[in-house]
Amino acid sequence: MKPILWLLLLISTVGSAQKSKKAAIKADKLVVTALQSHVQFLADDKLEGRRTGSAGEKLAYEYISNKFEEAGLAPKGNNGSFIQAFDVREGKEIHPATQLSLNRTKLNLNSDYFPFAFSPNARLESSASMALPEAESAWFWDLKETLETNKNNPHFDLEDAIIKKVNMVAAKGAAALLVYNSSGIKDSLKFDPKSKTEKTRIPVLYISPDIKNKYLQDELSYVDLKLEVSIGDKKRTGHNVIGYIDNGVPNTVIVGAHYDHLGYGEDHNSLFTGATPQIHNGADDNASGTAALIELARQLKRSKLKNNNYLFIAFSGEELGLYGSKYYTENPTIDFTKANYMINMDMIGRLNDSTHGLTIGGYGTSPVWGQELSADNKLLKIKFDSSGTGPSDHTSFYRKEIPVLFFFTGAHSDYHKPSDDADKINYNGQLQLLKYIYGVIEKTNDNGKLAFTKTREPQAMGRRS
Repeated sequence: MKPILWLLLLISTVGSAQKSKKAAIKADKLVVTALQSHVQFLADDKLEGRRTGSAGEKLAYEYISNKFEEAGLAPKGNNGSFIQAFDVREGKEIHPATQLSLNRTKLNLNSDYFPFAFSPNARLESSASMALPEAESAWFWDLKETLETNKNNPHFDLEDAIIKKVNMVAAKGAAALLVYNSSGIKDSLKFDPKSKTEKTRIPVLYISPDIKNKYLQDELSYVDLKLEVSIGDKKRTGHNVIGYIDNGVPNTVIVGAHYDHLGYGEDHNSLFTGATPQIHNGADDNASGTAALIELARQLKRSKLKNNNYLFIAFSGEELGLYGSKYYTENPTIDFTKANYMINMDMIGRLNDSTHGLTIGGYGTSPVWGQELSADNKLLKIKFDSSGTGPSDHTSFYRKEIPVLFFFTGAHSDYHKPSDDADKINYNGQLQLLKYIYGVIEKTNDNGKLAFTKTREPQAMGRRS
């Protein structure tokens, strides 16, 4: 080759390489900007912490749905939409139909009386006397003697004592039991929405000392009594957001991240110790994973990785106990026998600039992971965890014998606190993780359906242990 031609070729090659490098840098900047935009929206105060079933959750799932649509994903929720709704049961609640009247005076729920959570739903109208209990009427019981007898007994359980009393009076013909406390010993009784005690045979209500003294001073006299107990499940509705890339092939890779967070800490899962409730924005937990989910969807839609279909799920209800992912695995919108593997991203926004630590769970759920994944990485210090279970949504898929990977950049002092805000996210670190996860999908593009392997299940421990 003539020197001049060689020189021109060299200049052209160097120029092309420089253009490619500039294009790659520009593309990275666009991804970082997009990640930042997603996190800032999801972790904004106007979403009030994205608590499952709240108005803030609605703003979040509408945003994610729009981004999925913009990326060109097909809706894969219910009724041709991106949304899959599910119920979250929170325990029990007293319905408005509940009432108690004495001598035709309607008493105030909670301040004057309350039904116990183990009380069955029932109605009763009767004339009742405290001193002269009769069959098919309401009976009364003073806790005074029982409390005084057991005041120094560390093993005494007042609820158990009440239930034993209920069973006894029901066997004798009582139609209801009204409990009160005339002693000076505090009983601390209240309606317990989390109670799992079996329902008793007859309704059981607690009446305040003031009501007892006002209406039941003369224990020989009769009082006209009317009661209705109506207790039901307390529930709210959560929403998964589901989009799909159909490449017309048998197997589907599932990519997920939960987008719900703690709201104001109403569900008692906050670590904030302040007296005034504050918004928990959950920038790292898990706006970070949701942002990556949106960007992966956009990239895979435009990619040449066509040997799998791709299902993208933004879960709600994770903070309450993996409700959204559990519901999806019981009500899948694809053929689950064709599910290849599942990638879960939860708290991936705090890559430490000095340690570059990344934990990848689920390493043992398929022999392919050991063949394709390596801890040898120039930008990330990777630690593998073989277990397929853990405190996040991949567990629900592992339970269905689907190989999983769980990406997590580590715990920090802002976890489950109002201080988990968008300005603390390492967006360049998120970009590196996004590239790594894309690389995993790329490496397995030609592997077909991955084999599943069961792994050890660690003992229950703290969420981010």
